[in-house]
Amino acid sequence: MLVDLVGGIASQKRATPAQIALTWLLAQKTWIVPIPGTTKLHRLKENVGATDVELSPEELREINDAVSNITVQGGRYAKDRQQLVNR
Repeated sequence: MLVDLVGGIASQKRATPAQIALTWLLAQKTWIVPIPGTTKLHRLKENVGATDVELSPEELREINDAVSNITVQGGRYAKDRQQLVNR
C-alpha cells in the first residue's frame, strides 16, 4: 500500500511522509511546482524541508509502482460544481 511505503521511506530517511510526497512530486518533472497549503509556520518549514530529502532511483521506482496500482475513481467536483468550471 502506498501509505505504508511512503511511511517506511520517511522513517528510514528521518523525514515526514509529507516531505517524501513532496520530494517525489518534485522529482517528476522540472516544471512541476507543488503548492502545499498550510496555516501553520511549523508545517511550512516542514514542507520546505522536503528539498533536503533525496530519494534514490529505487525509492522513486517503488513509489511510482505503488502509484500506478491506484485506480482513480469519480470526478474532481460534484456535478453541480463541475458546471461552474471552464465557463
